[in-house]
Amino acid sequence: MAALRQAPAIEAFGAGGFRVGGQRLEGGVLILDDQARPWPPASLAELRPEHFAEVLAAGREPVELVILGLGPHMCPPPRAIRELFEQRRLGLELLTTPEACRLYNVLAQEGRRVAAALLPV
Repeated sequence: MAALRQAPAIEAFGAGGFRVGGQRLEGGVLILDDQARPWPPASLAELRPEHFAEVLAAGREPVELVILGLGPHMCPPPRAIRELFEQRRLGLELLTTPEACRLYNVLAQEGRRVAAALLPV
């Protein structure tokens, strides 16, 4: 019998950070393999393909979808990011950070294998 996943919930966001699973994290946050960790980019302008290296690493169990929280406004990410996900045939959902937090919580609660890459608001 498979163990139940314990995906952390995003409990709050704002003031430049997030509260995930009872822990406050400042700046960007990556939730991968049911663990939240600091994520280097603090704005869409800083976002680079290498920021997704951990998500795309060979040898780890792939996720179904990456939810990218773009900050407070809906803007397209850099073309290199979109092309990276197209080449890897991996789903990338682009949302404002508040919408991304809500979607992540719903999908994680359903037991889906999703990652959230969230820029702060």
